Amino acid sequence: MSKGYIPRSDTEFQQWMSNFVIYANEHFEDLGIAQADISPISTANSDFVTKMIANTNAQQGAQSSRQAKDDSRDELESMVRQFVRQLQASSDVDDTEREGLGITVPDRTRTVSVGGINTRPIGAVDTSQRLRHEIRFSDEATPTSRAKPKGVMGCEIWVKVLPVGEAPPVSADELSFVSMDTASPYITEYDGADGGKTAHYMLRWVKSSGDKGPWSETVSATITA
Repeated sequence: MSKGYIPRSDTEFQQWMSNFVIYANEHFEDLGIAQADISPISTANSDFVTKMIANTNAQQGAQSSRQAKDDSRDELESMVRQFVRQLQASSDVDDTEREGLGITVPDRTRTVSVGGINTRPIGAVDTSQRLRHEIRFSDEATPTSRAKPKGVMGCEIWVKVLPVGEAPPVSADELSFVSMDTASPYITEYDGADGGKTAHYMLRWVKSSGDKGPWSETVSATITA
């Protein structure tokens, strides 16, 4: 016997069952049945409705819990990234401590070995958001493409933050390591105390082999307060 008259979805099935039970109870004599005949179905329908509601609530609760977890992680990641940026810029933090914390330990070798990189990154900074810089980079040989040079793992980003009017750094030795980013753009956030200051960035390519490319031109951008 075909069961096509029974809806497939739980919601439609529950609505169909509700109508079925009400109609059967109201017309049991016309249907030639006793009310006791429909009673087990009424009881089973009530049990189904109760458990369907519980299941719906559990799904909504799980979705809400997952969203809360995701929001909490986003907030935590933002906080720790900002804190790590402060640590990376601090002269009190050495590479042993960086390794102990599990954060990036910069390779301070500034020479390009045989088979290294000859081109430089071109940097651009979006300052449209308060206390946040979005750093975009491309290769000077292909400035309209986001593709990295062949064999390049990522782009090292270094910075020095100075009050407005102070001369920008003239050497990479003056900079602090920010990150080694594998894909443009890179987002870095600043404290309120840095608002209005100028961040001076220098970038360079890093190959998977560890070879370093030459430094980019200095890219300077105001930290919007």
